[in-house]
Amino acid sequence: MTTPVRDTFINLSHGSGGKAMRALIDDVFLGAFGNAGSDAMEDSATLSLADMLCHGDRLAFTTDSYVVDPLFFPGADIGALAVAGTVNDLAVSGARPLFLSCGMVLEEGLPLETLRRVARSMRRMADRAGVTIVTGDTKVVERGAADKLFINTSGIGVIPAGIAVSAANARPGDAVIVSGGLGEHGVAILIARNQLALEADVESDCQPLHGLVAAILEACPATRCLRDATRGGVATVLNEFANGSGVGIHIREPALPIREVVRGACEILGLDPLYLANEGKLVTVVPGPDADRVLAAMRAHPAGAEAAIIGEVMREPTGMVVMQTAFGGERIVDLLVGEQLPRIC
Repeated sequence: MTTPVRDTFINLSHGSGGKAMRALIDDVFLGAFGNAGSDAMEDSATLSLADMLCHGDRLAFTTDSYVVDPLFFPGADIGALAVAGTVNDLAVSGARPLFLSCGMVLEEGLPLETLRRVARSMRRMADRAGVTIVTGDTKVVERGAADKLFINTSGIGVIPAGIAVSAANARPGDAVIVSGGLGEHGVAILIARNQLALEADVESDCQPLHGLVAAILEACPATRCLRDATRGGVATVLNEFANGSGVGIHIREPALPIREVVRGACEILGLDPLYLANEGKLVTVVPGPDADRVLAAMRAHPAGAEAAIIGEVMREPTGMVVMQTAFGGERIVDLLVGEQLPRIC
């Protein structure tokens, strides 16, 4: 029988391991995530290897922590972000995402209703991504020892036989494709923080990308590289590909899909959209002859409707990304130095 939480705010007893903590888990977390099985309150989830082997021959395992500020922002919140971010890390490794864990660090004084909203959001995103949250952990720290709520999610997925994507796979002649408009998550966070004196219709692009990745791999099983462009944006991803593969990557500024409102916000604040975080966009490198077929498959999927070929892989300059500007010149797109926007995810 579920014991309801009668408190209005998180207090230290909710992390003590006693009745208050059990009520919190039963009411808020099991209430939102559901009981995944008879082992829901054990120290670990028990998963069937036989069921996982039906999907492929290798496991993918990833973990990430989320400290975004504010907790709620246009288009999403920290809960949806935590689920989608981990699902996407699995997806771009070529895996089918299956299971997630959820670890929460709660600050004393956090409103219970805020926690409920986040938990419900996590469940909705998990259902959308076709994954199950099967285990978790809750810790409570004193007021001032954290900032409201931090989340860690780890994920397990299965990689089908024959799929091998890696940042080391890019080859000269390959095409570079992005799945849609850049920088929208970063600008949405700025607006939510009231750091941007601009009334703009910009929402975070937070979304699961497993379906888009499946469409890419179906169109081109020989896909070379996949990466979601989160912290550091597309520029960081392209540098990782260039360095990992020992190639040069050439991109064209006019080909970059950037909404005018995002471009305008970046111009006002002196930010480069190539470095802004995205939470629902990916970069892929595919063999040149397959590029048009992959692009068509991406544009046929809702998460890739604005996909664009932005450049190609060259032999030189080795380990570097070069962009042809809108004015016909060239500039090096290097790794980010410092932090454009802290606590973006």
